[in-house]
Amino acid sequence: MNKKIQTESVNQLFDAVLSLKNREECYRFFEDLCTVKELLSLSQRLEVASMLRENRTYLEIGEKTGASTATISRVNRSLSYGEDGYDLVFRRIGQ
Repeated sequence: MNKKIQTESVNQLFDAVLSLKNREECYRFFEDLCTVKELLSLSQRLEVASMLRENRTYLEIGEKTGASTATISRVNRSLSYGEDGYDLVFRRIGQ
């Protein structure tokens, strides 16, 4: 785990996210916290990760999601060499 991000502020953010009870609360919090562009970028990365796990090509992913090859590559690196956070989430949501 990246020690650079383990700060009190990040802990507070994660505690805030963990306190949310349903999708409606998530919408309310994230709409206050993020710009529309930031929120769409986060959701795009999750969709890219899902498609990479399905062995879809960069071209297919880019056409469907609008993600750049740099974003697709970054997500692919996280899937291959990251902390397995995507896999954890996908298992929990049944993907």
